[in-house]
Amino acid sequence: MFYYFPASKNKNYMNKQELISAIAEKTELSKADSEKALNAFTDSIKESLAQGENAQLVGFGTFSVSERAARVGRNPATGQEIQIAAKKVVKFKPGKAIDEAVN
Repeated sequence: MFYYFPASKNKNYMNKQELISAIAEKTELSKADSEKALNAFTDSIKESLAQGENAQLVGFGTFSVSERAARVGRNPATGQEIQIAAKKVVKFKPGKAIDEAVN
């Protein structure tokens, strides 16, 4: 079964281009420079996590890698048991400043 959800004008998220525009506006950098800065940031976080290190930004939050154990799951269509392999997952714990801003 396929469900189609049309793009909403009242979306509850910020996409990458909107984030780049916000960075450009707040820093008075060009959008191209803002995109380079954002890409450098995300690449640095990815590299840190790939090496097994945490990435902590005081006041913002901490990105970390956690091990998820192998487990038995169930195929929802057939009810048949399946093996789900162990894997590493990325976690984010928000910092105090973000927690306070949201609450």
